[in-house]
This record gives sequence, C-alpha cells and structure tokens, in this order.
Amino acid sequence: MVAVRRLALTTLAVTLAVVFAPPASAYSAPSASAYPAPSASAYPAPGRVTGDVGVHDPSMVKRPEGGYLVAHTGNDIALKTSADRTAFRNAGSAFPGGAPWTSTYTGGSRNLWAPDLSHRNGRYWLYYSASTFGSNRSAIFLATSPTGASGTWTHRGLVVESRTTDDFNAIDPDLVVDDQGRWWLSFGSFWSGIKMISLNPATGLRADSTLRSLAGRDGGPIEAPTIVKRGAFHYLFVSFDYCCRGASSTYRVMVGRSTSVTGPYLDRAGRALTSGGGTEILAGQGGVHGPGHQDVFGDTDHDILVYHYYADNGASLLGLNWLGWDSAGWPYVH
Repeated sequence: MVAVRRLALTTLAVTLAVVFAPPASAYSAPSASAYPAPSASAYPAPGRVTGDVGVHDPSMVKRPEGGYLVAHTGNDIALKTSADRTAFRNAGSAFPGGAPWTSTYTGGSRNLWAPDLSHRNGRYWLYYSASTFGSNRSAIFLATSPTGASGTWTHRGLVVESRTTDDFNAIDPDLVVDDQGRWWLSFGSFWSGIKMISLNPATGLRADSTLRSLAGRDGGPIEAPTIVKRGAFHYLFVSFDYCCRGASSTYRVMVGRSTSVTGPYLDRAGRALTSGGGTEILAGQGGVHGPGHQDVFGDTDHDILVYHYYADNGASLLGLNWLGWDSAGWPYVH
C-alpha cells in the first residue's frame, strides 16, 4: 500500500505541475532564472509526523473538543484527523457524493484544490478551489459543517470566480477575520498575484465588488496566501517559485507584514510585496524539497506552520514546525 500511495502522490505531483502556471499566451511571465533559487540556510527539518501523511496544499485547525482536522487537495477535498498533532489518519472526503456545482470549472474532474479550513461561530468553514490545469477559469466555493466529518458539509455557494479574460486566478483561498470582526478572503496564483475581497460575516460570501492587490511578482510564481495577526501586525505568508515538480520543486515560504489587513505589506528590508518583495523563512534543503503552500494556526503550545514538501522520491508529505517570533516581531521556523 505504501508503494501504491507513493505512486499516486508522484502522479499527482506530475499532473499538478501545470496547475498554477498560466499559459504563455495569457500572461507574459519572467523566466525562472529571474528568481533566485532557494537558499542553503540551515532551516529545521519538518517535525515528526506518522501515519497517513501524504498531503498536498494542507490546511489544519484545532478542534474545540481536542484533536486536529486537516483538509487538503484531493478528490472531493480530502480530510485527515489527528488526536495529538503527530499521528494522522485518513478521514474520507468532504463531499463523498461529489460536488457537481464545481464541474463548470473542473471539466467534470472531482479533484478540488487548496482548501482553507477554520472553525468559527460554532462550525467549520471550508473555502476551496475548482479549476483545470493551466487555466484561470477558476472559482472558490464555500461549505460549512457542524463537525467537520466526511459527508456533513453543506454547499453554501460560489464566493469568487475568474475568467480567461481576467488577469488574476481565483484559487488558493485564505480567510482572515480582523479585530473589528470584518471578514476577508485572500487568494491568487501567478497572473497579477495575490488578491483580497471582503466577505459578509453572516454568509461567508462576497460582500462587494472591490478587488484589492496584496502581492505580486510581475506575473511570476507567487501563490497560496495566508494572513495572521500577531501583535500590531498582520503577516502575509506566500509561496514563491514552483511546486508540483516532485523533488525538483523550488517552493519556498516568504512573508511580509502590515499594520492593516488590506496592506500595504512590506518585507523585512522594507520592500513592498506588490513589487516582488518578501522575506524568506523556509526553503528546501537536503531531502526536503519545495516546502510551501503554508498555513498558520495558533495552538496551546506554539504557533504552528503547516505545509507540504516533496521527498526524494517525489511524494508530497505533511510538514509541521513551530513558528516563533523574534525581538523585531518577524517570524522564524524552529
């Protein structure tokens, strides 16, 4: 079974290689050589995890009653659970009967991408992406559940979509609620970068037509936003460079911060993330390749950085590390 799972994950890595890259005719992106390779800094290895740890694009939440729930890319949105943040097991899928409302964007495929999972107001909220490889004809949908268990999720509707005539891509959602109780959704991949819309807290759906820009690399590889508030700052974590290439992946985790949830976000050197800025906090080294598509959540012991990375054999695996904050208020992985 291990060999079968590894083969399946390797196949997923290969087939996903073009998911986030727009066709050349749609947007003129700089060549890969325009961006530095991940550094050889001595980042810590992923923390120890066991069991069913094959994931791609993970999002993780602590359950109010204890234990953890993970959602990740897979058919009908794949789910995993853990009692202790170490041992994980398969928990089925969010939509075991399928999600036919996504077929306009997936061409009938049941593979749904890059979920964002949270627990608010007594229920679980799941934002997730529907698209086809290499296209920005994409959409983000919302579902909610009282328990998070497979088959308990209720479809709540379309949140935002992008068309081939747009210069953005509506995938990789992330929900953040600011100190005033306002709901925001950041998202984006390649094209013109990371965007943000406001949501109606009563429904979780889009509140108005305003589209804000948070970060970009002139069409180059940036995606998977995650925003958290710590102290006086909102921190925007993104993934630079390329995922989905197995052990050849060059994903790395970058960050900027702002006193406002809507930006502007600046890196440690004062560069705007809308102009390609970003401070690296995690990159590949040794047998850990292309760590990224990160999520951040607060636990009772530490803030936790959740991500996937690729093993030498190309399998996509769950990565967990503690996330600390230095004396200047910048995050670091330990």
